[in-house]
Amino acid sequence: MRITTRIMVGAGAAALLAVGAPVAANAATPGPNPGQVVTVIPGGSGFGSSSSYDTWGSYFSSDGKARAQGKVIVKKTSQKQWYWKTEYKVVKECKWHKGDKKCHWVKKPYKKHVWKWVHEYNYTVSSTLKNSKWWGDPRYRCAWETFRVVNFNGSSSYKSFKNCGKSTASYSFSGKNAKDIYVKVSRGSYGEPKGYHGSWKSIYSA
Repeated sequence: MRITTRIMVGAGAAALLAVGAPVAANAATPGPNPGQVVTVIPGGSGFGSSSSYDTWGSYFSSDGKARAQGKVIVKKTSQKQWYWKTEYKVVKECKWHKGDKKCHWVKKPYKKHVWKWVHEYNYTVSSTLKNSKWWGDPRYRCAWETFRVVNFNGSSSYKSFKNCGKSTASYSFSGKNAKDIYVKVSRGSYGEPKGYHGSWKSIYSA
């Protein structure tokens, strides 16, 4: 599931803004997909940010007794980063030798102060976890959801939450710069998932 942020302003929209009522500095507008909101936050010189969210689920354990669903919120921040870059230029150098002027072209390095955009993506995953069978075999009394977060370098980290009661439980966790996020719903004991594993489901892809 890919979260996208798209912002379009045309001539007609600009005209409406010119004659319409004042708009708040930080305004939320309907996103391109149902249930999605895009927030554009004007920044200072060389800085800006935008937010988007999308829902996921419902996903189930293989026996249908555990259910998870939720949403992912991603906030992108962008700012200019200045650095010194080495570049080269060809210059003409001349020297006098025994009364004669000798010239030749040489390549010389020099430092140039330049900037680039640096982007950071901060995410928050929230979920509700329903346990439809909180009695019986103690190995499978709890509903479990396990999240796998894949970074851009290929490494992965995991977050797991359980619900061993009758009421629906809510959870959330945050991080930054994830490439992909997956969830798997299972059943298990108080200590860990034991079985009835659902398949991995994608809930976010950069």
